[in-house]
Amino acid sequence: MSLLPFDDITLAEAASTFAALGSEQRLLVLRALVRAGPKGLTIGELGARTGITGATLTHHMKTLAATKLAKQEKHGRSVICIAADYRELDTLVSALLSECCADCTDDACAPDSHCHSDHRTGEDHD
Repeated sequence: MSLLPFDDITLAEAASTFAALGSEQRLLVLRALVRAGPKGLTIGELGARTGITGATLTHHMKTLAATKLAKQEKHGRSVICIAADYRELDTLVSALLSECCADCTDDACAPDSHCHSDHRTGEDHD
């Protein structure tokens, strides 16, 4: 059995993105941005919510921005708004789940029995 590459994202891109999320602090930052919604947070608000500040926060934001999971709005040298990129997050998760149960041969492995969605038909099973 051979696994084919993802459709919307390359395997290398997915691996790089998941590697970026391998840091507990970066995952904490991304979670805070997801919770904040599409308007995002200022760098100060993000630091206050996560307890991560200064150069460490800047480093984590550069990594998240490089993987396109977060986007930054800059004015001059100041970052005034940071937000999660929901489209990129969805692409990453969808690539991982797009073939849910594709190789199952057992009736107990019906996609709606444990998958969040049947990505092959686009139907939600919440």
